[in-house]
Amino acid sequence: MTASNRAIETNRLGREYRIRNARPPDPTTLTALRDVNLLVERGELFGLLGPNGAGKTTLIKILTTLLAPTTGTARIAGFDVGSATREIRSRINMVSGGESSGYGLLTVEENLWMFSQFYGLRTADARRKIGELLEVVGLADRRRTKCSDLSTGLRQKMNIVRGFLTDPEVLFLDEPTLGLDVGASRDVRDFVRRWMAEDGRRTLLLTTHYMVEADELCDRVAIINRGELKACDTPANLKRRLSAGVRYRMSVSPPEGTTLALLDGLPGVLRSKSESMDGLVEVDVTLEADDALGALLAAFEARRIRLNNLAKHEATLEDVFVDVVGESMEAAEQPHGGD
Repeated sequence: MTASNRAIETNRLGREYRIRNARPPDPTTLTALRDVNLLVERGELFGLLGPNGAGKTTLIKILTTLLAPTTGTARIAGFDVGSATREIRSRINMVSGGESSGYGLLTVEENLWMFSQFYGLRTADARRKIGELLEVVGLADRRRTKCSDLSTGLRQKMNIVRGFLTDPEVLFLDEPTLGLDVGASRDVRDFVRRWMAEDGRRTLLLTTHYMVEADELCDRVAIINRGELKACDTPANLKRRLSAGVRYRMSVSPPEGTTLALLDGLPGVLRSKSESMDGLVEVDVTLEADDALGALLAAFEARRIRLNNLAKHEATLEDVFVDVVGESMEAAEQPHGGD
């Protein structure tokens, strides 16, 4: 990746916050980011995956020139966030999930026109783009509705339009589907895909703690936790990095007195784990390859172990997260530090 192709670049980026009224021996600072090295290529839809409090929003604020780093450097489209804020701001835009931007007494169309003037768009161009984008996100019939009368989902769709209105070189979406229902979230993801497909020079950085969202949308994903980048690769490669083998989950009913310790001695079985639940035994088994499944089922039949159901378990980003971080997303959501 040459320097000219780098939309986003950070080098040992760090950010600390001073804790007010803290006195030694209590900590006097809180580390939100530590030695973050990140390269995002032009044209890439890049995901930043992590729990609340991981440092995602702090990183976005630095990259959008809203917050100064404590250590290290960051560059957007080749410009330094500390010394070239004007050049950067003319090339970027940002939308945050859950934000309540807009003036309640103004209509959707009036709010968006007002923002277009802040960005310096010509009125004719602004009105044309507003109309097109409202059609795309399904808000055309609400263009004359006051912002205060919109639901959370519809207001967020308006914010999405505002973010795309300037056709930025680099767009930052910080938890854009936070608080949206399933349908609205799907609409936003579909729109993001179309926008990126229209122009190969566009770059989008998406922060999320929704695994499916990152898996569906992103060319590459970085996992961040407690202010540190833990892994970075394509979703497929991240899932491939897990331990070798093919996982199956099954429910069986063994004859009384029969244990499933026999599984670990079967050809092609790498490891297995079983748990009794309501008279059944739930089994999680990892095989060297799919063709080892036949020998396992034959062993069940020979020992009169009845198979109730069987499902192949495909690795997910949730599995990757647990492997990289050492705990589930839910556990990592417990407050540790600062977004």
